Order: sequence, then structure tokens, then C-alpha cells
Amino acid sequence: MALVLFCAEQGCAGAFSERVLDAVGHELTDSELFVIGTRGHAIMSERGIAVDWNAALPSHSLGIPKLADRITEALFARVASGEVDRLDAVFSEWRPGQGVHVRRRRLFPLDLSGFSRPAGLEAPLLNMSPEALLAELTAGYLHAELCNTALHAFAAENEARMEAMAAAHSQVEQQLSTLQATERIVRQEEITAEIIELAAGETASRAAQTRPRNR
Repeated sequence: MALVLFCAEQGCAGAFSERVLDAVGHELTDSELFVIGTRGHAIMSERGIAVDWNAALPSHSLGIPKLADRITEALFARVASGEVDRLDAVFSEWRPGQGVHVRRRRLFPLDLSGFSRPAGLEAPLLNMSPEALLAELTAGYLHAELCNTALHAFAAENEARMEAMAAAHSQVEQQLSTLQATERIVRQEEITAEIIELAAGETASRAAQTRPRNR
């Protein structure tokens, strides 16, 4: 059993990586782990969780296919050696109006139930053996699925970071407003104290001027 975990690449994304790890639970210790995301890898290291393979999430979406190539190559090497007989991807997906949700998708073995059967009865014309063709189609399908999940994770992390930064900005503005209100109160108290002191001094001065002098 292997898991491809799409965690956060950078910080300031709230509990983005933690939600992915919590969704897997005890399977973290029982599975071969392929971790995508530098920040997520660091969090797993802090928790003492061993990672079998890791890579950084590209900073631009155009780098996603190349990342999928690397993951596919690493996975096929383990599948060929018999180390992996099942593969799931765990990633975050952002939904408008609903926020970020963690999803899990089976990638291997290939689930053919999701594909419609051809209506025709004629066998297709093949230029290679069915086994080789199936292997090529499986590799292409796995690559496409990895690209899809990586793009979802990429978009979800950006949205999570924007939400975290917006929340931090709102918190700073609220704290600034509170401090400004406190400053006005303190300043008003200082002004009031100065006025009272001046008034007391003026009263004392007038009292001294009107007091009869000893002859």
C-alpha cells in the first residue's frame, strides 16, 4: 500500500498539511509514503514520521506535468519490484463557497468500472500486444490523474494561503483599531489630568492673591 500525499509547499497556509495527514490517520505508519510539498515534509519530520519519497510542489502550474513524470517514475519502480500493490492519492480540493476539502482517490490498480464499455462488437485494430497497450494506457492514465490531483492541491494551497493572509490582515486591523482606541483614551486621560492640574494651580494662585497680607 502506498499513499501520495499532497501537502503544503510553503507556510502561511493555516492547517493545510495537518488536514491531509489527519485524513490518513494510522495509515501513515503502515504505508509507503510519497510526500509532495516541502512544508508538509517538514511537518512530518517534526512528528517523527518516516517518508519514503518526497518532492517539492512547483511554484507554477506549468511545472505540474514534470512533477507527475517524477512521481510516476518512482511509483513504477516500486510497482515493478512488487513493493506497491495499491496506490491512493490524498489531496485538498477547493470548492467555491465551501472552502478546502480533503479528498482521496484510488490510482492503482486501475479501476475499470468508471469507464464505459464500447457499444460496437468489432475488436479495435492494434499495432502492439494487448498487454503492452494496457501498460501504456495505465501509465498515461496514472500520469493524468497525478496531474489532476496536483493541480487541485496547487489551487487549494493558494486559496488556503489567501484565506490565512486575509484572516491575519483582519486580525491586525482589529488589533490596530483596539490600540488606537486605547491611545485615544490614554491621551484623553492625560489631557484631563493636565486641565485639572492647571485649574488647581489657577485656583491656588487666585487664593494666594486674595489672601490678606500681614502688616
